[in-house]
Amino acid sequence: MDDYTPELPEEDNDDLYEHYSFTADKGQSPLRIDKWLMNKVENATRNKIQDAAKNGSIFVNGTPVKPNYKVKPNDQVRVLFQHPPHENLLVAEDIPLDIVYEDDQLLVVNKPAGMVVHPGHGNYSGTLINALIFHFDNLPNNSSERPGLVHRIDKDTSGLLVVAKTEHAMAHLTAQFKAKTSEREYVAIVWGNIEEDQGTIEGNIGRHPKNRLQNTVFLDDEADKGKPAVTHYKVIERLGYVTLVSCKLETGRTHQIRVHMKHIGHTLFNDERYGGNLILKGTTFTKYKQFVENCFKVLPRQALHAKTLGFMHPTKNEFMSFDTPIPQDMQDCIEKWKGYSKHIDNN
Repeated sequence: MDDYTPELPEEDNDDLYEHYSFTADKGQSPLRIDKWLMNKVENATRNKIQDAAKNGSIFVNGTPVKPNYKVKPNDQVRVLFQHPPHENLLVAEDIPLDIVYEDDQLLVVNKPAGMVVHPGHGNYSGTLINALIFHFDNLPNNSSERPGLVHRIDKDTSGLLVVAKTEHAMAHLTAQFKAKTSEREYVAIVWGNIEEDQGTIEGNIGRHPKNRLQNTVFLDDEADKGKPAVTHYKVIERLGYVTLVSCKLETGRTHQIRVHMKHIGHTLFNDERYGGNLILKGTTFTKYKQFVENCFKVLPRQALHAKTLGFMHPTKNEFMSFDTPIPQDMQDCIEKWKGYSKHIDNN
């Protein structure tokens, strides 16, 4: 059975990190790359190397190769794994936490935009985990050896996360996310006027074949390249060239809302990674362009907030639900679009 780390969507997808880089000798005789790397990578099992190759994470001269690739003289070999080399060097840091709820089993945190959830490439300090291990002793590790984390949201998404304080809570909560019995609602501003008042987006999500920092939807014959994903959306308010929507998740895939909304033609507002930082709808007037640029300055991140979170408490046997207000930067952006949409309606 695969290790299961539930992925609340919008988790940063920079989850491949270069651990090793080698150049084959001039006199290198042909040798399978998995065998060759066994002699190069310290403490690496052949299975781990083969898995990395199958996942497209071993590159020769810039191109991903299979485990049976024969290494040739002067080949440039790069090996990437899913955890950054320094991730295990966790340092406790006195970073304030906005704790919405806490008891002896768990806590619910309202994460601000800009805070990375766990250490990763270029972010080895200042993360939620650095803060958690300062404030709490002996947090249980999840299957990826990350203390307390039951699920995650990305750096520039704000909102609610539940953190396990005991092994029992970790197992109980993780099982709920896997069984899809937890409840998660996000609020987003997306480009365009969504025609339907509500709808469901289904489409398997996997890593983009040409852009490793993005995920994409795979359908029909290619569906097996991704994992099943279901997002339910509902229009909250139409604001001219953008729409305020609620998204409820049935599954939790990396970047799920961002990928699904782009798939139906409604990219998240100011989502740089998926092209939402461009003017995707509206007019060509200079004043409009300036208005949108001002909105980007007010909200310098993707317009996404994890607003509500619900789950069964691991020991109390009662369903608990938490809600947090839309943060000020998103509120300010919404107000700007409200004003602009009234201007459109009056013309």
